[in-house]
Amino acid sequence: MKSAFFTLLTITFFSASAFAQSGGTITGIITDKTNRQPVLGANVFVIETGRGDATTATGEYKITELEPGTYSLRVSYLGYTSVTKTDIVVSNVSFTRVNFDIEPADLELETIEVTTSYYQKNTDNITSLNAFSFEEIRRAPGGQEDIVRAISVVPGVATQSGGRNDLVVRGGGPSENLFLIDGLEVPNINHFGTQGATGGPLTLVNVDFVDNTEFATGGFGARYGDRLSSVLNISLREGRQDRWGSKTNLSATGFGANIEGPVGQDGNFLFSARRSYLDFIFKAAGFGFIPEYWDFQGKYVQRIDDKNKLQFFGIGALDNVSFDNANRKNRLSNSQILGSDQNQYVIGGTWQHVTSAGLMNITLGRNYVDFSSAQADTNQVKIFDNQAYEAENSIRAEMITRLTPKVEMTVGGQYKLVQANSKLIVNAKNPFGDVFNVNEDNDLTAHKASFYLQAAHDWAHGFDYTVGLRADYFSAIKNELALSPRVSLGFNLNELNRFTASAGLYHQSPSYTWLANNSNNQNLNHLQSIQTVLGYEHMFRADTKFRVEAYYKDYKNYPASTSRTYLVLANTGAGFGGQQDGFASFGFDDLVSKGTGFSRGLEFQIQKKLSEVKLYGIASLSLNEVFFTPLDGKEYRGSYSQPIIFNLSGGYQFANNYELGLKFRMASGLPYTPFNSDGTQNVSEYNQKTLDLTHQLDVRVDKRWNFTAWNLITYIDIQNIYGQENQFSVQWDLETQQVRKGSSIGVLPTIGITAEF
Repeated sequence: MKSAFFTLLTITFFSASAFAQSGGTITGIITDKTNRQPVLGANVFVIETGRGDATTATGEYKITELEPGTYSLRVSYLGYTSVTKTDIVVSNVSFTRVNFDIEPADLELETIEVTTSYYQKNTDNITSLNAFSFEEIRRAPGGQEDIVRAISVVPGVATQSGGRNDLVVRGGGPSENLFLIDGLEVPNINHFGTQGATGGPLTLVNVDFVDNTEFATGGFGARYGDRLSSVLNISLREGRQDRWGSKTNLSATGFGANIEGPVGQDGNFLFSARRSYLDFIFKAAGFGFIPEYWDFQGKYVQRIDDKNKLQFFGIGALDNVSFDNANRKNRLSNSQILGSDQNQYVIGGTWQHVTSAGLMNITLGRNYVDFSSAQADTNQVKIFDNQAYEAENSIRAEMITRLTPKVEMTVGGQYKLVQANSKLIVNAKNPFGDVFNVNEDNDLTAHKASFYLQAAHDWAHGFDYTVGLRADYFSAIKNELALSPRVSLGFNLNELNRFTASAGLYHQSPSYTWLANNSNNQNLNHLQSIQTVLGYEHMFRADTKFRVEAYYKDYKNYPASTSRTYLVLANTGAGFGGQQDGFASFGFDDLVSKGTGFSRGLEFQIQKKLSEVKLYGIASLSLNEVFFTPLDGKEYRGSYSQPIIFNLSGGYQFANNYELGLKFRMASGLPYTPFNSDGTQNVSEYNQKTLDLTHQLDVRVDKRWNFTAWNLITYIDIQNIYGQENQFSVQWDLETQQVRKGSSIGVLPTIGITAEF
């Protein structure tokens, strides 16, 4: 298999040599966003050079003989809003494909064409939306080419630890985030994912496959449901259509290779395989906890004709943890760790049909993950064992229709067959003194369905709005049906200033593990949140936008433990779990839907896109408070609450293909419960103490090397460059019998090398 793989790379290299271009090329298709029809005669030009082209009858354009580099591309056409895309990397190796959807302009506000073309509106998310391109994610300092780490600089996202991808958005729990890949809902996109939540150490999606992402931190429309806090929508790019190509990569966490190219006249594919090298590093350093992973990803696209397209994608991951208990130090350390082996895959296929007035999508998919989680004490006696799997088979259909030039209607629905099994044994005691003796073996089979109707109207005088209604059904809980009405508004005061607002009801079904680990929990209801968001935007320049938003989230029906009366499950799910938090995220307690809470905050953000001014970045400030009330009736701070969060991330591109980036993050310390002198935690002071303020500076330098038949991209990324010891947890040290505050790692330099053929 290895010899065949290297043969492919060799063939690709010589193919690249044979077909190397004298200059770079940008190509793509321009379509009308309202009816998905190609636009004839649209002007496309490179801002930095002025070179351009006009689209043909099929909407296609091609701009050739460009020097390798990074460019901005603008599309303009009479009667349409101008659109600009930045961070377009051009090389001698391959064509760079950039497609545009352009929409009719409000003729009463034609000057908006100049000031807003870097930032496109989205009718699903009038408030609280941030979009990131592939290049913005790849080059993010401290991001390790990881999607979740790259987007976490937007306001409202709290950080739980330096080595985790747990999204805590506007005070919501780690289980409240929705992920979509090419329109398919995926429960968790992380390696070593936390069961019942959405986090993990690092994303399993290969960033090289990403075209763009949209991240909504609230106020999202009726198209998206079964989650309370956020939506991360990932669009995967298509493979090359000119010839076969490949890429090899060595990054901060692993190494791998990609292959892509055309299939026949109207098809293309992508495929990648990656392996971590963390196990080599951990073994060499003498750690007792040794993680290892593989992942595989592929996509295939086939155009049937101008109106129909089929696309398929698949992602698989193999995660394994081993323990070295050869010495006492390792045994003590490993007894504090919940290890989890996981095998998971997601596959999806979509038929896309363009009609005379819109677009229809039908998506089939399957998600599957099996968990093998265990923890042992210092004598290597197992105190926790969980053997489980969760699977979803789904079909989703959606029709987007332009009823008039200013009114868009979306109708859609989804059905899921849910299957889960849990074999759970717990014989443990947590630091609060709670004793667990659990032996469960349960199956769960259930049906989920949803239907949504949404209308967006771009009304006169700069006013636009979106209204929608969503219905969600889940057969495994007490009240099976939940209705969620939502409305969003936008008003352009003039070409520089815009006001936004949204309000809605949001519902989420309980996590499968909470239901499978205790059949009594099938008496739970849908979790509920009422959300309101008010916002204001100001354009300083065409590429620079300021936004301020205020929000309020009112939580009801949150699962709360009847035995641990201080516990609401909104306070579980971040981190790897284990004995230190009483395995709370697994939900094996008797739960009732009586937890309540609220989150409110004020957020500021200023963003500059890359343009002819080669400085780019995001600065954000979040001020917030989060409280939840469990069955004891007391109001406690949320376990992941950080009242003040400041982020600054950006960089500068130099003329000689060097790029310098930095990220600075400062946040309030997390709440914690203090320990007594005997090693137990004082439940009467639950979440009453606060860790120290955290702050960290990451610096990254990128360099591109362009050769005739291949490209080389290198970078060095130094995380926590001044060695700050940030505290993210408090534990009882078994060796010293004293309180120990867990700190992040010190200075962490990493290198990345990518060769593209």
